[in-house]
Amino acid sequence: MLETVFASLEASPPALLLRGSLWVYPAVNTGHIIGIALLIGGIIPIDLRLLGLWSQVPLFPLLHVLMRTAAVGVSLASVCGFLLFITRASSYAGSEVFIVKMIFVAAGLVNGLILRIVLSPKHPPQWVFAAKVPPAVKLGACVSLGTWITALILGRLIGYVH
Repeated sequence: MLETVFASLEASPPALLLRGSLWVYPAVNTGHIIGIALLIGGIIPIDLRLLGLWSQVPLFPLLHVLMRTAAVGVSLASVCGFLLFITRASSYAGSEVFIVKMIFVAAGLVNGLILRIVLSPKHPPQWVFAAKVPPAVKLGACVSLGTWITALILGRLIGYVH
């Protein structure tokens, strides 16, 4: 069943265009990299701030800008990543490195959503005003750093193990 889905994706017009064009695949790959840069560039400073760096910088203005940056990044990386995936869906789906990468991406997204809920600017938690980040939030920041950096490393490895 999944093999049929993957074969259909690989035979789709967008996949054929990506594989057959000198410029489209590199452009989509560049979009994926820019998305990753925005995602990582938004998330790492937030995590480091939650872990105690730059404690003099107010949290919510930082979150306001960087969470949106990360959201644009994850959207761009996801769309472009899916387009890259369909060019060799069967091969990627059979790759242990790709599967583990996607597990880390999913974990990073879930963790990010949890942190987003906890750090809601509409209902800021009391600890924000005390400027003391609770251990559970620090743990979430550590999980975030670990999952996204691991996903990034695994993503780079895909090109070398295929």
